[in-house]
Amino acid sequence: MECMIRMASGWFYLSCLLLGSLGSMCILFTIYWMQYWRGGFAWNGSIYMFNWHPVLMVAGMVVFYGGASLVYRLPQSWVGPKLPWKLLHAALHLMAFILTVVGLVAVFTFHNHGKIANLYSLHSWLGITAVFLFACQWCLGFAVFLLPWASMWLRSLLKPIHVFFGAAILSLSIASVISGINEKLFFSLKNTTRPYNSLPSEAVFANSTGMLVVAFGLLVLYILLASSWKRPEPGILTDKQPLLHDGE
Repeated sequence: MECMIRMASGWFYLSCLLLGSLGSMCILFTIYWMQYWRGGFAWNGSIYMFNWHPVLMVAGMVVFYGGASLVYRLPQSWVGPKLPWKLLHAALHLMAFILTVVGLVAVFTFHNHGKIANLYSLHSWLGITAVFLFACQWCLGFAVFLLPWASMWLRSLLKPIHVFFGAAILSLSIASVISGINEKLFFSLKNTTRPYNSLPSEAVFANSTGMLVVAFGLLVLYILLASSWKRPEPGILTDKQPLLHDGE
C-alpha cells in the first residue's frame, strides 16, 4: 500500500505543480488584461467594476473549483479518516462559490447601472447554468456526503451523479470563460483602429489567457479520470490489487 502511494504520489505532485502554475497564470493573466488594457478595478458601477467579473469568475469557477475537485486525489486522503478531506473539499468549493457570487454581483451591478440588459448572450446562459448547477451540487454534497444522516445506500446511489456533475460544471465553466473572453474582445475592439480580426496585442494576450484556462481544465479532468490517482474503496485494496476504484 505504502509503495503504491509513493509511486502514484510522485507523478501526482508533479502534475499538481504544473496545475498550480497554470492556475496562477490564468488568474494573473486575467488581472493583467483588466489592469493594462481595460483600465483597472473599482466598485462603483462603472466599467471598472465589471473588470472584477472575469477575474473572480476565472478564480472561482475554474481555478478554485478545479483545485477543490482534486482533494480526493491527494495520496494522503487514501488512508485514515475521510471526514477531514470532506471538510476541506466542501470548504474549498464554498470559497470558490463565494468568489463566483461576488463576480456575478460585479457584472449585474455594472449592467443595471448602465441600463444594459442581463442574461441575453450564450455566454451568460452558460455561465448562469454553471453557477446554478454549482449551487445545487454543493448543497447536495453537503446534505448527503457531509452530514451523517444519509445511508450508505443513498450515498452510493448519488455518488456517480455527484462525480459526473462535478466534471460537467467545470466543463461548462471553461466554455463560459472562453465565450466570455471572445465576447469581451468583440465589444472592446469593434470601434478601435485595430479591430479584433487584425489581432492587436490585447487580442493575442486575451486569446492566450483563454488557452491557459483550457489547458488548466483539461489537466484537472485528466487527473480526475486517471485511475491510479483515485481513492481506493474501503476493503477493496490489498497488497496484490491495483488502484482501480474511485472515491468521491
